[in-house]
Amino acid sequence: MARLEGKVALVTGAASGIGLACVERLAADGALVVGADVQAGPRSRAVRTAKLDVRDEPAVAELVAEIAREHGRLDSVVNAAGVAGGGPVHLLDQTGWDRVLDVNLKGTFLVCKHALAQLLKQAPRDGERGSIVNVASIEGLEGTAGGSAYNASKGGVVLLTKNLAIDYGRSGIRANAVCPGFIETPMLEGVLGSPMLAAVRDEIRHEHKLRRFGRPEEIASVVSFLVSADASFVSGQALAVDGGFLAGRDPHITELMGL
Repeated sequence: MARLEGKVALVTGAASGIGLACVERLAADGALVVGADVQAGPRSRAVRTAKLDVRDEPAVAELVAEIAREHGRLDSVVNAAGVAGGGPVHLLDQTGWDRVLDVNLKGTFLVCKHALAQLLKQAPRDGERGSIVNVASIEGLEGTAGGSAYNASKGGVVLLTKNLAIDYGRSGIRANAVCPGFIETPMLEGVLGSPMLAAVRDEIRHEHKLRRFGRPEEIASVVSFLVSADASFVSGQALAVDGGFLAGRDPHITELMGL
């Protein structure tokens, strides 16, 4: 039997990139998946796709309630909705700051808030009431030049996740964050796709010690593990899935040594 057989999962940011890959992987692993996104996306293996702006609290509450009505419970939540943005703080206008923090951090908070209310109401299954995985970033674990708003939002997601693990663990609810490195997604292309940034892109790729960017499905495989019973004693973690990016800086010295 597939390891998520019979589980009901909600994935936000489901139209593209990591969110879409999570929908596909969780469904392949047996889950009944509801995908949600602010925009329409390609056809996926979600049982249904809902249009959702994660900043809209009444809409978030209604979607969680609909899932509970239609499927009887909610077992897993994957918060993958996110946007890029930042720049030097003295050049960043409030509108830009608010957009990034509202989607990445407040949106994660709102989905968690209403999902947790449902998880607390339902009886445990397989020893737990549910599992939450929030997609953060390596940029929530260390600073990046020009990252400002994005880094602040993802750092907030990491600590929010740890608090969820502390506050709800005794109720049988696990919470973890996945912190991807630079992943080949439409977001990455939008940020680093300009020919003017080719040298920057190459240097960032070099700092991934596997010498490549990640793929969305590589993040989704870790997410599937974290929401499964295989990770039943894993909670409160911010797991870097980054091809070695955070292992330390690599100033090309070993290349000079012939390695």
